[in-house]
Amino acid sequence: MEQLDSSEQQSAPVWAIFSDLMAALVGILALILVWVIGIQLELSQSLAEEIEKREAEEQRRIALEEALEDPLTKGLVTFQDGRIGISGNVLFQLNSDQLQAEGKSVLESLIAPLQTYLEQHDELLMVSGFTDDLPMHPGNRYQDNWGLSAQRALTVTRSLTELGLPNDRVFAAAFGPHHPAVPNVDAESRAQNRRVEISTVPRATPSAENAGAEGQRP
Repeated sequence: MEQLDSSEQQSAPVWAIFSDLMAALVGILALILVWVIGIQLELSQSLAEEIEKREAEEQRRIALEEALEDPLTKGLVTFQDGRIGISGNVLFQLNSDQLQAEGKSVLESLIAPLQTYLEQHDELLMVSGFTDDLPMHPGNRYQDNWGLSAQRALTVTRSLTELGLPNDRVFAAAFGPHHPAVPNVDAESRAQNRRVEISTVPRATPSAENAGAEGQRP
């Protein structure tokens, strides 16, 4: 009888320990489950935000393309991946930054649709200048293609603002011979790469810190 009581006393702690282990295991599994669910929710939210962002970009592209219907139909400009392309041969003579009459007419045709677009979207317009890969001729006023592409972009930017676009919504950028539209293999391809592009850029939203600093200025 004493032996039976002794064995019962010895077995009781084993079941207690097993019970504690099971409880701990269930707790760990619950934590893992909560972590997995949290990761899934975060991934779902990120995916939804990415889809929303892409849909908004596509809507902006469609809106700009619709606004440019007339100049696109007339073949005055191209429109690809949200960028308006204008041939450098239409805008400028070779190695020149002076806007030609034909080029000014093309820019005039863009003013109305671009104004309409800017009124409906809180964005900026980036005017980008590109050249081919040939070096500048000796005696040219520009040391390299960077300078020529920069001045051409500035010329178009100033023309757009003079024709009515707001000064604070348009800016210039220069890419020189970099980022060609097609490989520079012959005269025809190089002519395609001498171009000016106009693309939309989201307006940067000021941070809370910068907004507070602006408010403190006298």
